[in-house]
Amino acid sequence: MAKAQIAQKSPYVMEVTPGKYAWCACGRSANQPYCDGSHKGSEFSPIIETVETTRKVAWCGCKQSGGAPFCDGSHGRL
Repeated sequence: MAKAQIAQKSPYVMEVTPGKYAWCACGRSANQPYCDGSHKGSEFSPIIETVETTRKVAWCGCKQSGGAPFCDGSHGRL
């Protein structure tokens, strides 16, 4: 299995509003932390996350999180 490209070694912390979000799992998107289709032709696919309420989230930036699409601190071991 291919390893995702590290987009950044910290999470993308932001406030999100209700809706569906496509989190980039490959690390290649120019629109981090969201998917822009750069994974095409690879074994990666975005993770679709539905947010029900406005809240602050920490999207994984290193793409190594065991709790993807959210940060679990894995970037601290890189």
